[in-house]
This record gives sequence, C-alpha cells and structure tokens, in this order.
Amino acid sequence: MNIAEHSANGLVYLSADGFQDAGGVVHGFSTRLGGVSEGIYASLNLGTNRGDNPDNVRENYRRFCAAIGTDPAKIVFSCQVHGDRVRVVTTADLGKGLERQVDYEADALMTDVPGAALTVFSADCLPILLYDPVRRAAAAVHAGWRGTCLGIVTRTVERMADCYGSRPQDLLAAIGPGISKCCFETHEDVPNAMTEVLGANALQFIEVLPTGKFRVDLKGINAKRLELAGVLLEHVAVCEDCTACLPDKYWSHRATHGERGSQAAMIALV
Repeated sequence: MNIAEHSANGLVYLSADGFQDAGGVVHGFSTRLGGVSEGIYASLNLGTNRGDNPDNVRENYRRFCAAIGTDPAKIVFSCQVHGDRVRVVTTADLGKGLERQVDYEADALMTDVPGAALTVFSADCLPILLYDPVRRAAAAVHAGWRGTCLGIVTRTVERMADCYGSRPQDLLAAIGPGISKCCFETHEDVPNAMTEVLGANALQFIEVLPTGKFRVDLKGINAKRLELAGVLLEHVAVCEDCTACLPDKYWSHRATHGERGSQAAMIALV
C-alpha cells in the first residue's frame, strides 16, 4: 500500500491507494498548498486556533473538503492533548469543530457513522488514518511522541475491535506526513520512554548520535505498534515526507518555532 500526491484546483493533498481500492471511504492528508490564508499562515492553514483569519480558514476547509469529497457541515474535530483517549463519534457529534464547540478531549476519533468527517491536526506529529472495509468503521489518530509512547494507535485498534467488531487483520492503516527520523533529534527522555514500554522492539528505531543526543523514528515505531496489534504490514502505508525537511510544503512546528498553521488529516465513510 502506498501514499500518493494529488492536486485539485491548485490544492495539494495526499491519500493512500489501498483505501481508494477498498472503496466505501474518502480521506486525505493536507499540505500547506492551495488555500487562501496569508502571511505566516500561507496558504492552506486548517488550524482554527492558530490566530488566522476565521473566514480564510473556513474557505480552506471548503476547498479541502471539496477536493477529497467530504461535507464541511459534518466535520468532527479532535481537541488534542497528547494523550491516549479514543472518542467514539456518533451523529450527535457532527459539526463539532467548525460549526459547534468541541466539548471533549481526545487524540483519536473513531466512528461507524457514514459522512462523519473525522479530523486530526498535525505540524510534525503523525496523523494516522485507519479503515475497516469489512465492518465499515474508520478512525483518525494524532500521534506525537507522547501519544506514540502511550500507544494511542494500539488503543484505537483495540477500541475498534471492542465497539465495531473490527479484526486487526482487516484494517488498513495510513501514516501521513510528519517529522521523520532525520529531523527528530531528542534528549534521552524520548528513547528511554519508548524502550520502557516497547523494550527491544523500540531499539531498531533509535539512533545514538556522537553528541549524546538521539534520533527517533516515530513513523517506524507506530508501524511496529500496528504490527504488534495484529495489523498486516502489507496493509500499512507510510508517507516518507518529513515535515521538518519540507517547510515549503508542510507546516512544521520545529522549522517555524511555532509560528505556523496546521495540517489536517480527514476520513469519512460514504
């Protein structure tokens, strides 16, 4: 399974071919290209809490939703806190985000409600989309290093099994653009946290640098977590784009020192 780039009326986004081949779902990972925002938010900022002009953000959402085939009125946001809480989205949640206030905290959203456009945000952290074409369920996950350590993607696979009867071997997973090992340089707290919870499974994703710092492969660790949870490796697509390496294409918190907009990853059953 692969992740490919697409363009629609000047708006650039990514999608996983396996999701499209399975049918029954629409999805996309945004870039920063193809919107109407200006200044440090130019141009496709989808973050509503970054200080951008709200009218520009709404137009950006209209364009992104038109490109991937979702309904802006049925968007459901996540209020992300770098935790491991998974929220079950029902029809009562439709519109929480752009149209209505988000009254919960969660770093993953999952649903079996057709049309609900689950949305997570990122600007170096990893956006991960899950789709079960058998049980007809979907999820959107936000995984920074803390969420990765807590096992947010593992928790989501488990919750999909509990709530929808999803079998891990049926799930399709797409890990979108985020900071790659090349740019995720850390102190010892991050690798220590990973090895504490994953043991030897984490070691192949950690590089010790001559400076005494470390580089950590969050994409690899999340793919490994999916594999350990029973998801087939051939069902996992990983975007190679590093947001910190490509600041003209993606929002990167590190590259901009926090002066930025946000990407969104979105998935909806049809």
